[in-house]
Amino acid sequence: MAKNHGPSIKDNEKYEALRDEGMSKQKAARIANTPDASEKGGRASNYEDRTKKELYDAAKRIGIAGRSKMSKAELIDALRNN
Repeated sequence: MAKNHGPSIKDNEKYEALRDEGMSKQKAARIANTPDASEKGGRASNYEDRTKKELYDAAKRIGIAGRSKMSKAELIDALRNN
């Protein structure tokens, strides 16, 4: 049985599994709180195919600090590793 991580975590089992895989608390929480995170077949475009503004907006939604000074390559790296 999964430990209760409070009201901010919607799927405690998924959160714990992601943390066990080595993900950060922030990333595990973001994935565990996404209603369709377990569904396959996402249609998101590759980061390289997106504009810098699209990458910036995605980084803003996630809350990546320092995004305004990042290049496109740095934004891609931050999005992939956050």
